[in-house]
Amino acid sequence: MTRRCNISSHFAAFGNCPHFATVPISEICYPNPQNLSSGTGLYRSAIFFSVRIALLEDDPAQAETLAAWLVAAGHDAHIFGLGKDLLRQASRESFDTFLIDWMLPDQSGHDVLRWLRQERGETAPAIFVTSRDAEEDIVAGLDAGADDYMIKPIRRLELLSRLDAVWRRVRPRDESQQTIDLPPYLFELEHRRVLRHGKPVEPLTEKEFVLAAFLFQNLGRLFSRGHLLEAIWGLSAAIPTRTLDTHISRVRKKLDLHPANGFRLVPTYNYGYRLERVNGDL
Repeated sequence: MTRRCNISSHFAAFGNCPHFATVPISEICYPNPQNLSSGTGLYRSAIFFSVRIALLEDDPAQAETLAAWLVAAGHDAHIFGLGKDLLRQASRESFDTFLIDWMLPDQSGHDVLRWLRQERGETAPAIFVTSRDAEEDIVAGLDAGADDYMIKPIRRLELLSRLDAVWRRVRPRDESQQTIDLPPYLFELEHRRVLRHGKPVEPLTEKEFVLAAFLFQNLGRLFSRGHLLEAIWGLSAAIPTRTLDTHISRVRKKLDLHPANGFRLVPTYNYGYRLERVNGDL
């Protein structure tokens, strides 16, 4: 089950500081990958992974409410009160989704999203959550690269439903999925087993299997180390990354991930890892 945390006491630690939101909730609340047959997360199969969400909102009360809903739904919420703080973190960390307010103290959410799309080449889904309800604002937000546009006041079930809808469009999944079939590899999720060319590979530990499944389910996507640590271990990115690097090395060796088998697990200096298909479409 998802770990509980007292979000109100977490925010109280910041007092009246306007920059409270630069500290992520997930530093104290970590939904862990679950052995579930279904869930509200991005990956609905025999393994459940939480979704890593960047929430840009300068109103503490609004941010607290939205974060509480996201955490209760099993996701990781990283909150930012200033556009510059989100942009700085987005250059160091990967996220599954961005929830962006339009009106911010330092710059507009519109400019933030344009920078993410045009300068960073960010493709993760983004939803505007704002009080600006004019037709021209909605059009401008969608033109800037938003996948959806929600007008405040926000309703919990509608927010979660819209997030699910965006994720279905971006990464459609079969909710009854019990395997990952990317020849020559076949992952049997329920039995925690991997076949290569129809033969079982060297047995993987629980974390090694979950890490490998996560990478194969997100073929071609670059993940930061912090993102992988949260997704697989449910831990803060502040823990030694050597734990992740060791597991990556073991997965690469046990699955024999090299071009001869059609895949390679590539590190990106000072950032993270990406699983790539060799001589094939990603």
